[in-house]
Amino acid sequence: MAVFEYKALLKGTGKTVHGVIDAENAAQARRKLREQDLYPTWMGEDKGGGAAPGGGASAAAAGPRALRGGRGRVSGRDLALMTRQLAVLLRAGMPLVEALSALIDQTSRMRLRAVIYEVREKVNSGRSLGDALSEHPRVFSMLYVNMVRAGETSGALEQVLLRLADILERQAKLRAQIISAVAYPAFMAVFAFGIIIFLMAVIVPRITKLFERQGQELPGLTRALIAASDLFGTWWPALLGAAAGAFFLWRLWISREEGRRKWDAWKLNFPLYGPLHLKIVCARFARTLGTMLQSGLTMLPALEVVNTIIGNTHLLARMDDIKAGVRRGRDLAQPLKETGMFPPMMIHMIELGQRSGELEDMLIQVADTFDEDVRLAIDAVVSLIEPLIIIVMGLFVGMLVLAILLPIFKMSTTAGKG
Repeated sequence: MAVFEYKALLKGTGKTVHGVIDAENAAQARRKLREQDLYPTWMGEDKGGGAAPGGGASAAAAGPRALRGGRGRVSGRDLALMTRQLAVLLRAGMPLVEALSALIDQTSRMRLRAVIYEVREKVNSGRSLGDALSEHPRVFSMLYVNMVRAGETSGALEQVLLRLADILERQAKLRAQIISAVAYPAFMAVFAFGIIIFLMAVIVPRITKLFERQGQELPGLTRALIAASDLFGTWWPALLGAAAGAFFLWRLWISREEGRRKWDAWKLNFPLYGPLHLKIVCARFARTLGTMLQSGLTMLPALEVVNTIIGNTHLLARMDDIKAGVRRGRDLAQPLKETGMFPPMMIHMIELGQRSGELEDMLIQVADTFDEDVRLAIDAVVSLIEPLIIIVMGLFVGMLVLAILLPIFKMSTTAGKG
């Protein structure tokens, strides 16, 4: 099957569009274009590097070889921007294949351009958009694919894409806020740790040699500092290897199902972090479920999608009980309550949404509430970490100075008596 470049007029608008289309021959290509309400004014077979009509080759018509360098990671912000642009193009009345062609020209990330190109070719060959997206799981999540499928089924693809863009933008914003809040304390912690290592490995050994030459008994704090410095200086390869080995064993343990479940359960019970982690999971649960219900999915298929984004195997094990309760005709709030894992506030708001018939909107409000709680909690923890690092650093430096000054005072006293 050949690939033809074309330049055509869009029926009803007179707008000029260009792109590529697969066909056995030029006549079949023209028939395909007319079925899409496009009337070709120019057509030529794409040999892999030809120029588009009217100037240089566009990304949409460049062919897969021009996009072969599309590797790397697609960020949440890039995906959100692409999703919103696609929604706007479809809302303006542009056909799906043409909208995807326009996205290829507008997208600057080569990895995303290559993916959109492949999606467009599959859609152009008769596949649904959801099926085409599902072949790129590293870029489009199960939530993304299922929402697009729901939008195609209900005929509200533009609205679903706008909701998806809102979700992706909110996730990217929250992630950026967390990284911004944690970056400075993390830098301070690394800097303080580096200073401690430098003092123990370089400064302390040089100073303690002066005390050892005196041959007098040293205070207990000074002896402890010397022992710690010797241990670090002599056994640092073994200590580093032990740390790397412990990390490897931990990764091996959590890679197994039982280990991962115990680790996820421990995360939920860990002081400070546990409640924060639970709020993050609950916000993800509520926002995903609410958005899926708004997109036209029924409760059970929506819960199946939620399973893919929980991110905690301990909570995921409870999802089977929740789905079983819903399958028996029970309201969502009661099975959630019986697990004993979800916050009472979340359950009460879901009950209110069920009674008022506005469950979808109430779930989105629950997610917004938890996201704000997470942001405030992180800000509070960060505000405590910064002075804590300073206090720990000050205590260590104070002990170091004291361990050095005590022998000096002792030597000066002995010299004065002599």
